[in-house]
Amino acid sequence: MTTSSLPHFTFRNGLQVPLLGMGSWAMGDKQNQRKSEIESLQYGLDAGLRVIDTAEMYGNGRSEALVGDALKGRRQKAFLVSKVLPSNASYENTIRACERSLKHLQTDYLDLYLLHWRSAVPLKETVRAFEDLTKRGLIKAWGVSNFDCSDMEELDHVSANCLANQVLYSLEHRGIEYDLISWNAKKNIATMAYSPIGQGADLIQHPTLKAIAAHHETSLGPASAAQIALSWVLRHKNILAIPKAGTLEHQKQNIAALEIQLTEKDLAELERAFPPPTHKVPLAVI
Repeated sequence: MTTSSLPHFTFRNGLQVPLLGMGSWAMGDKQNQRKSEIESLQYGLDAGLRVIDTAEMYGNGRSEALVGDALKGRRQKAFLVSKVLPSNASYENTIRACERSLKHLQTDYLDLYLLHWRSAVPLKETVRAFEDLTKRGLIKAWGVSNFDCSDMEELDHVSANCLANQVLYSLEHRGIEYDLISWNAKKNIATMAYSPIGQGADLIQHPTLKAIAAHHETSLGPASAAQIALSWVLRHKNILAIPKAGTLEHQKQNIAALEIQLTEKDLAELERAFPPPTHKVPLAVI
């Protein structure tokens, strides 16, 4: 699959990025994995993936530092996302946190800066910092993470400039389908899905995923249950998926998942195994 053929999502500001991005949670924590993790991120960028997501919380800056090393000579290929901790969400501390993240990442701007989750700090104060960071050119745009509909409605009364909302979404966690996905879409706010393949082995060991995988092939060979789970999220044309891939092989497998076309039968089986929400449920967070 070539860069030009990758399915893309268009942000409200007109910028296009591939529907598949790259997460970095827990990257940089183990020195003996550092080379492999950098190789994985660089391969993804060179293959046409643009979005790299990180946060100051991940390893207390170790993830950002690793991403910064991976971006050397490739910064213009990346759509770089980081997040400020709620404990740093006051006006002054948001500014300091952003400047600190930029140093870790060895760059002079972020493409997108998110509030990691709600805090006791009034949203208008954090948004004021985001807007000033935008004016200074330190960030191109801002958004939020782990915000449910009520949070988004409150934010909408503060500012209409939120570009994205990053939330947990996978076959295991479909609660946002009840109202949040449509709310974001109505406001032209991008939904970013973190952990789209789940955490641990529970999801990818599910017999339904394994059975569906047995009927699909990719350019790398037989499909895996993880690729089916990722393909299911990627079929949404208004959601950006940001799975982590700590090795080159894992990155290649994630990219190959873009080749999978789930059939109506596949989707029906997944609906039975992982039913969609029939009522409002609390926003899932990990």
